[in-house]
Formats: sequence, C-alpha cells, structure tokens
Amino acid sequence: MNWLELSQSLNIQLAKQDTPPIHIVSTHALSGGDTHTAYQLHTTTQNYFLKLAPLHQLPMLEAERHNLNALVQSDTLTCPTPYATGTHQEHAWLLMEFIPLKQTGDDTQRGKDLAFMHHQINHEPQPFGWFEDNFIGLSVQHNAWSSDWIQFYGQRRLLPQLELSQLKGAPSTLYQSGLKLIEALPFWFQDYHPDASLLHGDLWAGNSAFNSQGDPIFFDPACYYGDRETDLAMSELFNGFSSEFYQGYHEIFPIDSGYQQRKPLYQLYHLLNHFNLFGGQYLQQVETSIKTLLAHSKT
Repeated sequence: MNWLELSQSLNIQLAKQDTPPIHIVSTHALSGGDTHTAYQLHTTTQNYFLKLAPLHQLPMLEAERHNLNALVQSDTLTCPTPYATGTHQEHAWLLMEFIPLKQTGDDTQRGKDLAFMHHQINHEPQPFGWFEDNFIGLSVQHNAWSSDWIQFYGQRRLLPQLELSQLKGAPSTLYQSGLKLIEALPFWFQDYHPDASLLHGDLWAGNSAFNSQGDPIFFDPACYYGDRETDLAMSELFNGFSSEFYQGYHEIFPIDSGYQQRKPLYQLYHLLNHFNLFGGQYLQQVETSIKTLLAHSKT
C-alpha cells in the first residue's frame, strides 16, 4: 500500500466536506472483520480508523457511513464519527474516528443507551424502513418504506433471505415452509403493535465494546426504523451481553410481555442470513426454527 498516494485520495474527499487534511505519520494494522482490512492511522493531529475493502464494496462502506451518522445525530449512542468514504486504485475506504476499545465496562449503561435510542420513533405515514438499502454482513438489507410492520418484516426481511437460500442450496421445502410462516405472521401481533424505533440493526456483541473509561461504544450498524425487539432478539442470538445490559434496558424502556414469543421469529432473519453467508451449519437451526414457529402459530 502506497500510503502517500492513499492520503492524497483521503484528503480530496475530506476537502469536499471542509474537513482539514490529514498527514499520515505511520500506520498500524488492526484485526478486521470478514469483509475488510483495518488500520490505525497515526497523523500529526490525531489517530484515525481506516477500513479498506474491495472496490465493489464502496456502497457497503457508504451505507455504513450514513448509518453511523444517523446514530451520532440521534445523540443517544456513542459511536465512531465517520469522516469520509472514497476509492483508491483497487480499494474502497471509510475513514472514521479511532476509539481504543476494550471488552469490559458499564453494561448497565450500555443497555440504557440502547433503550434511549429505541425511543427515537419515526412518525411518518410510512414509518418502517430506511432511506436506502444497506447491508447485513455481505447481504443486501432491503429497506423500502412501509406503513405496516408485519408486511415489512415478511416482505423486506424474511422473503429476500428465503429466496437467497434457494440460490445457496437450501431445500425447496424450507422455502415453502418459510412462505407459510410469512402468511402466519399476524399470529404474533394480535395484541402488539410496535412503533418504528431507530435500530442498530446488527446488534451482536462483536459490534459493541467499551472505551478506555468503560463507556459503551457501538459500531458496524445496519440501521432502519422497525420493532425495537429485533435488536434485542439479535443481541440474545449469539450471547455476549450480560444480565445487567437487559436490566439497564428494561429500566428505561420496559420490554413487552410477549417478547419471548416473538424473539425466535426475529432471530430467524439472522439465522437465514448466516446460512446464506456461511453455509450448511446453520441449515438445521433454520429448519427447526421455522417448524417450531409454524407449530406454535397453530396452537
């Protein structure tokens, strides 16, 4: 990597936003995610976090910048401030604030912060969705606006993942069962009518940590407006959040009594996505989940 040439690319984009140029002194490789490489940039003024991805993933990085901006502007969660996105040769990049992270901190406050964000309600006539599609991992997340949460969750969340599963080798019986589940969705919402809360969208423990003072930090969002329970359901899918986290959340925004019945329904979206991204080890979980949910809807 020619860092002098890359810094010139960074500064061209920063100038468009009236942001002062950066002057890279040194770089430090960091452990990255599944889709990118990451670096800490040491400059003459401050440190930055740089994501590098293949060129075709620029839309993914641009969506992440928009999502981080939305969280910053909500004034509820603390997350890295994004500065700019752009391209350089075969790379797409996202430049953001560097925050040193650790895995332990105030988990009660982390739950409270999430609850405060979920109080950010969209009151538009079509409140569920987002102004653009974004990404859940490498998968496109479809966000076209809807006035009906049941319709949104069925058509924008479950159906695209079910269709993708057929291209990834899932049996056709899974698709047919999934369609039956979409038809049965009203069963879980007979006495529950969720508001359109601002969501993180990809809330597993790997997308949250703490700064050096122990304050909670959130990152790698896939934002949209939807039922707040979807964030909570994903947070439980792969564990990583303590009981203090949920106690803090409940203190600010009590959880509906029907959440436990809807939780596997919301976790199914992420299980389907994990099958589509990572393969067969998730197939049995998906099939069992759909079968159990269908059986429950008939009781």
